[in-house]
Amino acid sequence: MNEELVAPCGMNCGVCTNYLALQYDLKKKGFHRSYCPGCRPRGKNCTYMDNHCHLLGKGLISFCYQCNDFPCRKLAYLDKRYRTFYHMSNIENLEFIKINGMESFLKKEAQKWKCPQCGGAISCHNGICFNCNPQDLRNRTIISRWRGK
Repeated sequence: MNEELVAPCGMNCGVCTNYLALQYDLKKKGFHRSYCPGCRPRGKNCTYMDNHCHLLGKGLISFCYQCNDFPCRKLAYLDKRYRTFYHMSNIENLEFIKINGMESFLKKEAQKWKCPQCGGAISCHNGICFNCNPQDLRNRTIISRWRGK
C-alpha cells in the first residue's frame, strides 16, 4: 500500500478496480476496463470531491478530516454508497488516519485487502484479485456475492 494512493476523501485507490486494472494491464488480457492511476498521481486532489470543495480544489487541505465541515453532505453520500455496496467506509478510513496516522492505516489496509493466494491486493469493488483471478471479472455471481456479503 502506498500513501500517494490514499485520496483526500479516504478512498484507498490502491484497492480500486480501475487502479488494479491498470496495474495488471487487463486490457491486454481481453478485459474492457477503465484505467486510473489514482487521484493524487494523476494530479487530481480528489476526483469525487474536487468540484464540490474549494478547500480540496485549491489544495488548502490534504484530507477531508482537516475541514471544519467534516463529514460534509457530499462525503456522507459517498460513504453511504461505499458502505452499502463495497463494505468499506471513507469516513472511517479518514477517522482512522486522523487518530492513528497514515502508516498504521496503510498497514491495516494491506492486511484487510490482501489476497490469501498470492498476497496481491483484492479489489474493494468486487472482491477479486486481478493477479490470480482476473477471469472472475466475467463471473457476475462472484461480484453479486461480494456486494451482498
